[in-house]
Amino acid sequence: MKKILLSGMAFTILSTALVGCGAKENFQQLVQTDTEQFRAFFAKRFTGVEFADYSNGVYAIDPDSREQWLEIEEFPPYEFNIDRGKELFETPFVNGKTYGECFPNGGIGIRQNYPQFDAEAKEVVTLELAINRCRTANGEPELNYKSGGLVDISAYMAFTSRDKPFAIGVPNEDAYKAYLAGQKLFYSKHGQLNLACADCHMRASGQRLRADIPGPALGQATGFPVYRSKWEGMGSLHYRYAGCMRDIRAKPFALQSEQFRNLEYFQTIMGNGLTVNGPSARK
Repeated sequence: MKKILLSGMAFTILSTALVGCGAKENFQQLVQTDTEQFRAFFAKRFTGVEFADYSNGVYAIDPDSREQWLEIEEFPPYEFNIDRGKELFETPFVNGKTYGECFPNGGIGIRQNYPQFDAEAKEVVTLELAINRCRTANGEPELNYKSGGLVDISAYMAFTSRDKPFAIGVPNEDAYKAYLAGQKLFYSKHGQLNLACADCHMRASGQRLRADIPGPALGQATGFPVYRSKWEGMGSLHYRYAGCMRDIRAKPFALQSEQFRNLEYFQTIMGNGLTVNGPSARK
C-alpha cells in the first residue's frame, strides 16, 4: 500500500507540474503544491518528528543512530576542515583578491542562498560551483568537487551560516524548468536495480536495508558537506549523489553536472524553511 501511495503522489506531482509548464503565472503555485505534498508524506510517515528536525537526516527518525551521532558531535570530526577552509578562504589569490570579493556579504553567512538560479546564464549555481568560478575568474585553477580544499571552503562557509533558514526561490519559467528536471531525476528509476531516489528516501525511509536505515529525503541537503566514516573524511553532496547511483549500479553523472545541480535545487526547495546545519557528520 505504501508503494502505491508513493507512486500516486509522484505521479500527481509530476503531472501537475507538467500540465502547468507553459502557464507562467502558475509555476510558483505549482511548486508550493509540490512542497506541501512532499512534506505531508513525511508528516504522515513519521508522526512524532518536528519539521525543524529533518535537517538532521536519519538522526531525526532513528533514536539509536541519533544517540551515537550526538556523541560524535561532542568532538566533531570536521572541526579541522572548518579551520582549513577558513584559512583557504582568507588566503588571497595571486592577483591579491580573495573569495570574499566574489560573494555578497564577503561570503559570510550566505550558504542558505544556494543553490540559486542564475537568470542570465539560465542555470542552477551551487555554492561549490560558485567557489570554483570565483577561482577561475581570478586566474586560479579549479579545485576538485569531490573533497579536499573546495569542500573545506564550502564547510567553512556553511559553518558561518548555521541556523539560517533556506529560502530558495523559483524566480522565472527557466528556473521552473530546472526545478522540474531535478524533480524528474528524483522520481525516475535508474541502474540495474531500477531504483529512484524516492524509492530509498521516501518509500524505504526509516526501514532497514541491509545494515543501513535510509534517511528521509526531506532536509537531506541542509547538512552538507559532511564527514562520513566510510569516506574517512569530508565530501560534497554531489559526491554522495554519485555514490548512491553507483550503489544502484547506475553510471553517475559528473559532479556539478546540470543533472546533479538541478537535483540539488529541487531537494533544497522541498526543504525551504529548514536551517543550515552543515558541515555535519553522517553515516
